[in-house]
Amino acid sequence: MDPTPAILIFVPIFLPIVTSFGIHPVHFGTMIVYNLCVGVITPPVGNVLFVGARVAGLRIEPVVAKLVPFLVALVIGLFVVVFTPAISTWLPIQMGLMSP
Repeated sequence: MDPTPAILIFVPIFLPIVTSFGIHPVHFGTMIVYNLCVGVITPPVGNVLFVGARVAGLRIEPVVAKLVPFLVALVIGLFVVVFTPAISTWLPIQMGLMSP
């Protein structure tokens, strides 16, 4: 699913649930955007992956093989962002956009 419709569909449903668990909306937004960005480059639905392979004139298999190390790094980064809310909220706090 493309990120824009997914955000429009899922955020209004999950935001009240997430805030009732005490998760900050900025952290939730960071998590959802990061997850959706990883989703557009992973098979079987990764639209960006298929477009990139087509533009390069390559079959999808070699592209996926070269993508695996980057995908592992992205998933590790995703876990760090999900389990460390200070990463998502540090910059807005420093800029005075939200209170700690």
